[in-house]
Amino acid sequence: MNRSNVNGSSPEAIEAEIERQRDELADTVSALQERLDVKTRAREKAAELRERATTDTGKPRPELAALAAAMVAGVVGFVVWRRRR
Repeated sequence: MNRSNVNGSSPEAIEAEIERQRDELADTVSALQERLDVKTRAREKAAELRERATTDTGKPRPELAALAAAMVAGVVGFVVWRRRR
């Protein structure tokens, strides 16, 4: 006797399809969890920015240090200028 249901699929084929859908659902849930994990995403972004802002030895990149110094000098200059007006 042929073991198939009304639509012509065997029980093994149905079980295989259910397993495939479970795997797909698990992947979707995992992807959503990663996107919704704000704390981990923030840590990863901070690590990425830290890596971009430092040299291989862990020191600040010279161009960024110069930019920060220029910005501080600009703010100090602005404050002094404002107080003298």
